[in-house]
Amino acid sequence: MKGRGAALWGVLVGALAVVVFLYRDRIHFDWGTFVEQLKHASPGHLLTAIAMIYFCYWLRAVRWRVIVRPMKEVSVGSLVGPQFTGFTAVALFGRLADLSRPYLVARKINLSLASQVAVYTLERMFDLGAAALVFSSALAFAPKNTPDYATFMKVGRGSLLVTLAIAIFAYVVRVAGGAVAGFARTILKPLSAGIAESIAEKIEGFRDGLKGLKSGRELLVVTLISLTMWGLIALAYVQTAHAFVETPQLANLTFSQTMLLMAASIGGSLLQLPIVGWFTQIAVTATAMHAFYGAPVEAATACGAMLLTVTFLCIIPAGLICARLDHVSLKKLAVESEEAGREVVAAQE
Repeated sequence: MKGRGAALWGVLVGALAVVVFLYRDRIHFDWGTFVEQLKHASPGHLLTAIAMIYFCYWLRAVRWRVIVRPMKEVSVGSLVGPQFTGFTAVALFGRLADLSRPYLVARKINLSLASQVAVYTLERMFDLGAAALVFSSALAFAPKNTPDYATFMKVGRGSLLVTLAIAIFAYVVRVAGGAVAGFARTILKPLSAGIAESIAEKIEGFRDGLKGLKSGRELLVVTLISLTMWGLIALAYVQTAHAFVETPQLANLTFSQTMLLMAASIGGSLLQLPIVGWFTQIAVTATAMHAFYGAPVEAATACGAMLLTVTFLCIIPAGLICARLDHVSLKKLAVESEEAGREVVAAQE
């Protein structure tokens, strides 16, 4: 696996080098303007955005505590470190480290990894639903004087329908998750047995997590935390865009308009490769700003880089400190959590 991974990296880097070489004369990018944009970005807006993101990481610990409470009573403080360290591992090593947080939490509070993977699956589903609701609401109720208002309304209403579908799916899974997982296995197995099994396991994990929320009060608390968190993340995008005070196309972006940037950024992060994924995400977000709102390429790229730093990379200093205090090797953590995840899947088969 390691040999194939190294070969893949070699191919990707080589292909990128060839593309840059072939199109070097067609790329018109003023690095001086790019640097000036970064220099004149408003520190107040950026620090406000970073504070919001850090508060969201704390909210993640609070949410995890609520979900895990039926299994064991733990403090929020015991869960903050694993959140910081786990997200730092993902930032540095990509999706290889995706299970770092449930792995660290399981070790920290002395519960099984399988139980924390179920919490992680549930957390991801709440993230998806909350992000979709914030995104679709902002677009569906955009002011009428918003540029391309008709397009915003169509996208927003479509997103609201998707959000409603997610809510219905969650209810059906909670009531009859085993049947849904079995149906997914049957339908998808002719296409790919591995994909069918993976999706069925995620559905079962989501069901187990939902059943762990014993009362309507817990469900409501987790929902409100998720909505608050994604609302703050969206506001962090707004603050970061507004930091570029010398570029009107960015400094005057509305909350609704910023949602398209958030969607582009999330889309660019789905295939998160170590380090290279950073530049992919910057490129996707910068392209969206340039295409949707006519921001100059240099300003859009600077804003894309700052959005990546604020919403994704700013946790690294705190994560490194937490890893040091807990005597955790991030590289070792990424490998161990992935291997442990495979063992959990194998045990469930």
